Amino acid sequence: MTKIKVAWWIIFGLVSTAWLAADPSIFTAAGFIQIRDLIVQYSGLLAMAWMSIALVLAVRPRWPEPVFGGLDKMYRLHKWLGISTLAVMMIHWCGSNAPKWAGAWGWWDRPPRGPHPVLANPIAQWIASFHGAAEFAGEWTFYAVVLLIVVSLLKWFPYRLFFKTHRYLAATYLALVFHAVVLMKFDYWLSTVGALFVPLLGSGIWAAIIVLFRRVGVGHQVRGKIVAMQYFPGVRALKVTIDVPEGWIGHKPGQFVFATSNNSEGAHPYTIASAWNENERRITVIVKELGDHTDRLRETLRVGLEIKIEGPYGCFTFEDTCPDQIWVGGGIGITPFIARMMHLSGGSPRLVRTIHLFHATADYDEDALANLAADAEAAGVHLHVMVDERDGKLSGERIRAIVPAWRRSSIWFCGPVGLGQGLRRDFASAGMAVDRQFHQEMFAMR
Repeated sequence: MTKIKVAWWIIFGLVSTAWLAADPSIFTAAGFIQIRDLIVQYSGLLAMAWMSIALVLAVRPRWPEPVFGGLDKMYRLHKWLGISTLAVMMIHWCGSNAPKWAGAWGWWDRPPRGPHPVLANPIAQWIASFHGAAEFAGEWTFYAVVLLIVVSLLKWFPYRLFFKTHRYLAATYLALVFHAVVLMKFDYWLSTVGALFVPLLGSGIWAAIIVLFRRVGVGHQVRGKIVAMQYFPGVRALKVTIDVPEGWIGHKPGQFVFATSNNSEGAHPYTIASAWNENERRITVIVKELGDHTDRLRETLRVGLEIKIEGPYGCFTFEDTCPDQIWVGGGIGITPFIARMMHLSGGSPRLVRTIHLFHATADYDEDALANLAADAEAAGVHLHVMVDERDGKLSGERIRAIVPAWRRSSIWFCGPVGLGQGLRRDFASAGMAVDRQFHQEMFAMR
């Protein structure tokens, strides 16, 4: 989470510094209109910077993954950039309408308008000719952006509709680029602002085109075919095994893929629940029934169905320098640990001496837990299953009681966000250096 906050502040700082260097008049501004104009320009720059980077992250580039610690963290930054864009666009819209509102409410008397200043630069003159169209596009696009971002934040909004409507934000971005290019002070383009925003807007336009033409992740996609399915009714989870005969580069335990079985539903993320074997070339995923899409997969999927697989993504790969590890899998969050145990039982060298796996679950399925116990025994992992109704809730205190050497261990957590945050705070208060030793998969893509 720290890297996400640092990235947010770096973007904020770069835009603010570039703007202050280009237009330091904010320190000497006097009068309602001058202050309002500066607020409108600054808020517009922030909104376009945040939205540009959010769009670049949306196309799932691989190079930032090591920087942020995985695509899951990049998507969290994408979400907060979207929320920040919405907030600052509200300020921009209010600033743009402030003179009209103040005049209507009798708080301010608009002075008579003089003639527009004559622009000496022919390019500036040509851009100014689009002023009216840019204002119209900006206002109506603002309403569309507010609606689309708010809808994307509503968890009850069906994913299949979210997948379709969220893509429209790329089109609104292109309209806002037109708005920004025309209405930004022309002098800014010849200053530090221009040096920053030319590559920013260029990258955003490139990303928007990729999104609109549905080309996200195409360079990392392969075709697979379902070869086996097994349902565990006690935990309402479906195990799906997929052959990927060509093109797949392999994966590390703990990574995830985007799988598409129906183009109208879009790509859904699933953690890989199997180690990679070059001779078998198969991927296994375990899907828990958690919503409108996953609840229907038992009926929509079948052996022999072609699946589009994209990836692998993620840095939840169990790589650290601690001598021991503690794994915590909450519910369906057990999946990456299954993959890691299969990797270890296949003869891969152990990076750590002792591994304790805690599986906290509200559901119980005898077959699923038997498979988990067999995987743990084969991998030499100490398994601790805690069923909520039988054993109570998992806590940091209970983990520390079972693992006396917790101080020298790293913790790898995958599961409900609230449980992970609670354990992180608990271990931090107990003296663990959680920034270095606590690793959490933030498996929430919206």
